[in-house]
Amino acid sequence: MKHRPLLLLLLLSLALLVFGQTNAQTTTSTVRADVSSPNQNMAAALAALPEADTLIYLNPRRILNDAVPKVVPAKDLASMRAAFQDLKKDLGVDPSTLDYVVIALRFHKPAADLSFVPPEIIAVASGDFSADSLMTVAELGLQDKAREEKYGARKIAIAKIDPVAAAAEKTPLLKSFSEIGFTALNTNTIAVGSIGYLKAALDAADGNGRIANTAIASLVRDPNALMSAAGSPLAAFAKSFGLLGTQETPRDPRCETSFGNFYAAVTMEGNAFNVRGAMNADNPDTAKIIHGLFSGLFQQAVSAVPDKDAQNILNAMKLTAQESEVVISASIPEATVADMLRQQSQPKTASAPATTPTKKRVVRKRPRVVKRA
Repeated sequence: MKHRPLLLLLLLSLALLVFGQTNAQTTTSTVRADVSSPNQNMAAALAALPEADTLIYLNPRRILNDAVPKVVPAKDLASMRAAFQDLKKDLGVDPSTLDYVVIALRFHKPAADLSFVPPEIIAVASGDFSADSLMTVAELGLQDKAREEKYGARKIAIAKIDPVAAAAEKTPLLKSFSEIGFTALNTNTIAVGSIGYLKAALDAADGNGRIANTAIASLVRDPNALMSAAGSPLAAFAKSFGLLGTQETPRDPRCETSFGNFYAAVTMEGNAFNVRGAMNADNPDTAKIIHGLFSGLFQQAVSAVPDKDAQNILNAMKLTAQESEVVISASIPEATVADMLRQQSQPKTASAPATTPTKKRVVRKRPRVVKRA
């Protein structure tokens, strides 16, 4: 693959987020949102997002310009930058100049027939590009495969995903994912994802149904984060499985506990990638119970990983119970990440098939019979 090292780095970072559920400062409360976050500019930019139950934030500028050059070979880095220049010429977008990419998920209450409603997802990107021009290029590329739908004064381009639509005929749960839409939220911000969620994003851009300030403050509390994640999985579960009522029969809309709320981030300091963060466990006793459970499962997961470099990275992560939180932290040298990516990007040499040595056929000579006269 042309940019395999870059993709492996991004996948590694996402894996760290999944294992991390982390915070940049373990000495402070990592789950409770810090409204006085120093990253006010980014918080203001993300304040126009719609309501969400889970958020993942990426800082492409720092990932591609600061982190990637430290762990990707110069040859692959030059190839990546050349590809970015081609994208800039063709689409008007250079990924290394994007201000942010945010992936948001929201969950829904069950339908009237008590069927499970899949979550909706959107990806929002903002940076040095024209959202309207990018919309035009996308529509020209899709041609008759896309249709346009008006939503107030805005427009949403909708394209059908044929493989998903075909699978949805047998699995109705996939029906909501059979179409994808994209729309311009403002002059330099574009959103892609579920149609209903895109409409909510347009409403939020106009000032209606915006995300809570505490969620954004939690997501971008560390201005140096390469990527971070925050969410309320218990509230999402409560909605999806009817604990807060259905779409037809409402119940108490409150979710009083912050159990399960998490924050996750990967930062870069000096010559190391740092993973910091925590998950709320409601009380110190529960934190110790969850810590014991997670520790055992984590060790089993590490032992199941065949790659030694990946094992070293996972072993660097320390899981602890601190007050009412389960905290994980790690400092991974950039050289370790670079070595792992280098090993993964090397083409695997096909081993020669084992051949069994052929046994020489032993020819036994018959004894010579001498006839007597």
